[in-house]
Amino acid sequence: MVLLAAAVCTKAGKAIVSRQFVEMTRTRIEGLLAAFPKLMNTGKQHTFVETESVRYVYQPMEKLYMVLITTKNSNILEDLETLRLFSRVIPEYCRALEENEISEHCFDLIFAFDEIVALGYRENVNLAQIRTFTEMDSHEEKVFRAVRETQEREAKAEMRRKAKELQQARRDAERHGKKAPGFGGFGSSAVSGGVTAMITETIIETEKPKVAPAPARPSGPSKALKLGAKGKEVDNFVDKLKSEGENIMTSVGKRSAEAAKVLTSPINMESVHMKIEEKISLTCGRDGGLQNMELHGMIMLHISDEKFARIRLHVENEDKRGVQLQTHPNVDKKLFTTESQIGLKNPEKSFPINSDVGVLKWRLQTTEESFIPLTINCWPSESGNSCDVNIEYELQEESLELNDVIITIPLPSGVGAPVIGEIDGEYRHDSRRNLLEWCLPVIDAKNKSGSLEFSIAGQPNDFFPVQVSFVSKKNYCNIQVWSLLVLHRWEVTLASVPSWLTLAVLQGHHAVPLAMAKGLALTCL
Repeated sequence: MVLLAAAVCTKAGKAIVSRQFVEMTRTRIEGLLAAFPKLMNTGKQHTFVETESVRYVYQPMEKLYMVLITTKNSNILEDLETLRLFSRVIPEYCRALEENEISEHCFDLIFAFDEIVALGYRENVNLAQIRTFTEMDSHEEKVFRAVRETQEREAKAEMRRKAKELQQARRDAERHGKKAPGFGGFGSSAVSGGVTAMITETIIETEKPKVAPAPARPSGPSKALKLGAKGKEVDNFVDKLKSEGENIMTSVGKRSAEAAKVLTSPINMESVHMKIEEKISLTCGRDGGLQNMELHGMIMLHISDEKFARIRLHVENEDKRGVQLQTHPNVDKKLFTTESQIGLKNPEKSFPINSDVGVLKWRLQTTEESFIPLTINCWPSESGNSCDVNIEYELQEESLELNDVIITIPLPSGVGAPVIGEIDGEYRHDSRRNLLEWCLPVIDAKNKSGSLEFSIAGQPNDFFPVQVSFVSKKNYCNIQVWSLLVLHRWEVTLASVPSWLTLAVLQGHHAVPLAMAKGLALTCL
């Protein structure tokens, strides 16, 4: 390993936050940092100091030091470049370079340090990429909030519908001179109380097996108003309406719930677990044209059983878009180039146990419009004091299946909610942030296009930029792990091999005949 540890310490050598990239005890790292101030020579303008075993590369930051501890055979120029990146990361999370501020944001700094260095070697990242990687945007949380808001909105609509039905029933009863059911004793001035009482009565009857028995009829206004009392959560009312047996979920709401269930399903972790992840970010012009598209992908390997620590992965690369592949420094690049296999340079060594290791990553950057997976066309047109907006989407990459697609359109402030015309899917209006979110659970080859129309007061420029987010189970670049080879090693004698058995022994990467295999070890792949 080249980089042993990165730490922020005081001028007296006290560690505030430290991240070790190799196995080091707390006593060891505290001893190294405590010895650091004593080794410095104040009369010289050096930014590094060496001992018999390690090298300190440091940069003063007011009353603190940013220190990197490396081995003596590391490249000092690369260490200085890494040090500058570490020093630029700290002000991103800390408003002041003080001990209390560093301690308060210690975990944020450690996460950022892990994005800079992996397995002792610096990653090829910049400050903007580190900020993006550490934000950790949660699609599951977005889906949960979307389903929750849909339930609340539909429950309120169902409540208003029932209130109208009860009011109509009361009018009909008064018109025929009959007593309205459920309104006895309230009189004509307690219409709203009577409506709430009827809803409460139905819900309590449904919940009888779970809670204490309730009277068949509400006894007074206090019972009737209990449902709408201050401090009750809206989701309680939603759950009770669902238990009543009412169909309050629309078809799109069901699809959203199913999509959330798929995303939150438990992952089956095996002894060798691989995760393939891609992130796409692109920017298009308002009048069309791809300004920039950047894709980052990575294969993460997690081994939990020591028996499978010596393995090789066979990667199938059928991408034709010209992605740039890069293997981990400890991976045999020649083996990957010739045989498309991922294995360590030293076959005798093993992959780390119980830790995620990025073994292969790829990158694609282009301005080719044909590479856009999903196109959005926003067409606002003025109509008097208002603006009619037509938005449509079209799936360009039909092999993909996009889930939980959210198209966010900014709205003018202070003009109220938009009037929705035709729509494919569902929508949410966020009045606090002045946003209209067009929600589509699934976009695939069977549902490759759709549109949304709405009207609202404003100017055409008020509805840009339009932002899109989605997730997909299938990766954009056709790079997959095809097979897994487990390496074993044992000794074999020629006397134990039957004469009818044809056998070849691997010597390095080459097979040699059986007659020449005396004294060699047999390696089974």
